[in-house]
Amino acid sequence: MTARVTVKNRLKQLQASLQHAEAFAARHPRALTATVVGLLSCFAVTAFGIAPLAPDAAALPKRTLVETLAAPDVESQLEELATHAIGLTRAEATRSSDTPDSLLKRAGAFDPAAAAFLRSDPLGRRVLQGRAGKMVHLTADASGQVQQIVVRFPAEKVEQQASHFTRLTIERVGGRFTARTETAPLQAQVALGSGTIRTSLFAATDDANIPDAIASQMADMFSGDIDFHRELRKGDRFSIVYETLTADGEPVPWDGGVGRLLAGEFTNNGRTYSAVYFKDSASGKASFFGFDGTSKRRAFLASPMEFSRITSGFAMRFHPIMQTWRQHNGVDYGAPTGTAVRSVGDGTVEMAGWQNGFGNVVQVRHAGDRSTVYAHLSKIDVKKGQRIEQGQRVGAVGSTGWATGPHLHFEFRVGGRHMDPRTIARASEAITLPNYAKSQFLQTVASVKTQLAVAETMDGVSAAD
Repeated sequence: MTARVTVKNRLKQLQASLQHAEAFAARHPRALTATVVGLLSCFAVTAFGIAPLAPDAAALPKRTLVETLAAPDVESQLEELATHAIGLTRAEATRSSDTPDSLLKRAGAFDPAAAAFLRSDPLGRRVLQGRAGKMVHLTADASGQVQQIVVRFPAEKVEQQASHFTRLTIERVGGRFTARTETAPLQAQVALGSGTIRTSLFAATDDANIPDAIASQMADMFSGDIDFHRELRKGDRFSIVYETLTADGEPVPWDGGVGRLLAGEFTNNGRTYSAVYFKDSASGKASFFGFDGTSKRRAFLASPMEFSRITSGFAMRFHPIMQTWRQHNGVDYGAPTGTAVRSVGDGTVEMAGWQNGFGNVVQVRHAGDRSTVYAHLSKIDVKKGQRIEQGQRVGAVGSTGWATGPHLHFEFRVGGRHMDPRTIARASEAITLPNYAKSQFLQTVASVKTQLAVAETMDGVSAAD
């Protein structure tokens, strides 16, 4: 109770003081103003005294730093340049007429010692031995003396030639030459190309700098859709994506140095066909498929040769030797002697040898009581009883037996009865795409579609990515 009384008394005193102050202000306004200004001035002085003063720049200490930079030694650099040997590197390809001296001269080197090494050393002689077309990179100094020769050519083992190459290195060490060989892997690069048919498929691919082996694969890719022997038209167009193989970054010029055709589009007589190369990662099997997943590969190829011309079809003809009209029970393909002949389907070799007018002949038994015959061969590459796959080489074109010139006589028989091979090939069953592989296949198609769109703008041009 006492505390409450005290607070009330204090409040009454404060209210009385405020009433006196208000009355004083009303009677003396100037005095009140002066008092307030004075109080503010005191606060200002106090604030100014608390705030720090900025230092005078002139009063700050000064320090001078001196650093000596070394001038370049021009004379020593000139001396080093004077002792530096300037080398010349040049790329050449060996020719069938080359000698060690002519090869070195064409590469800009004048070195009798190097020429003698290429003639006498067992490894050195390999530069000009065998087939021409080896890739040669030669480095010589300013005087023309050879410092190094690097030669690249197909791998020695046949089974490695599609994936590896041989590198032969010759070096000058202490005035003498040393040589060594090694096998190194080929590397693949993706290339694009397109063209328009004006005279022939190979003429169009030549104009676009597309290798003949790729043109042959393209004919295979679309062989189930287009008869390249009879249905090719002027104005037909194609766009392709394919691999090129390189040895140490340089395109490989030799046969077998071409990679695989990866995808293509071919417009024939106003109709466009599309295909992609697809390898099933699970089974390891590969084939050409349409973008809709329909296989381009059928049980039988349309032709036993990659590309050739038909000289006589499955019809009545005047026999060139018998000089009478007879039914021609097969198809004749004109091609140079030695051209590879392949099996049109999987099967077993039923006969491989000489047979009367057929000369060297191979007969292959296929499923469904079907068989094929390959006659007038110059060489047979299979044996009786051997199991072979579609596309496998069985021999080479020749003119053995009753033949007026080099060609392949090809027959297709069903139950012993002769049938038109081209009709059989188109009617044969297709290889199907497994369901589990469809997702991977669609990803592949999406990728190549973009590349083909770019290739389509490159008519007559081939370029690597």
